Amino acid sequence: MPNKNIFEAKNLVKEFGQGKTRNTVLKGLNFEIGDGEIVTIVGGSACGKSVIAKHLLGFLQPTKGELLYKGKKITNQRDHWQTVQPIFQDPFSAFNQFFSIRSQLEDSFKVLYNKPSKAEIKDKVDEALLAVNVMPSDLKEKFPFELSGGQMQRMLLARIFALKPQVLIADEATSMVDACVRANILDYLMKLKEELNMTIVFITHDIGLAYYVSDRIFVMHDGQIVEHGTPDDVALNPKSPQTIQLLEDIPDIHKDWVVRKRA
Repeated sequence: MPNKNIFEAKNLVKEFGQGKTRNTVLKGLNFEIGDGEIVTIVGGSACGKSVIAKHLLGFLQPTKGELLYKGKKITNQRDHWQTVQPIFQDPFSAFNQFFSIRSQLEDSFKVLYNKPSKAEIKDKVDEALLAVNVMPSDLKEKFPFELSGGQMQRMLLARIFALKPQVLIADEATSMVDACVRANILDYLMKLKEELNMTIVFITHDIGLAYYVSDRIFVMHDGQIVEHGTPDDVALNPKSPQTIQLLEDIPDIHKDWVVRKRA
């Protein structure tokens, strides 16, 4: 279980635009994410969950309030990326289509201050590919457009296996793949979590996924956290209308997990 805070938000506000066009996307958020914890931020479209992810990655700075990483403000992106890395929704936009996948996986190490040698990088990439059940020889000089969406998601995971960050921000990382591939991706992420004692923040609209993988769930609506707690607290005893709606939106074929849990 977590024993200290990795992230801490204090009255976090984010506004875009000015004057009459000003839009307040995050409205005074306060939350903590512990070391080694799996937290899922769940909510509908345009609720602000991906804006939180961009703050956690250092892409955005708060308009008001503050976001602390290990007790300090995020002021240098490259420093931050030594230990915090993302997986995004669209794997094809995360890779340059004009360069081979292998070369881009190896180039990922350029973000690190203590970059391994070329031989060590090759070994680390091979090890990472094997970790996601891809033979390095099968990849050869393939380009992103030669792989399926599920295969490309594995390449994003291989990148994380290779870099071994302390914190992973997974923004809708399973939304573009089918159920079978989604299950595999979650298995790989849990394998990473166990191997590295990694802190994982999932961003998703899928409260069913949140229930299965999380230590805690934050439910967002209109820029605010309207409910939070353990998966059982949130899914079995929902208090906010937004949480109830998210649960009602789950297809009937998948709702038996609630029935089984209550029994």
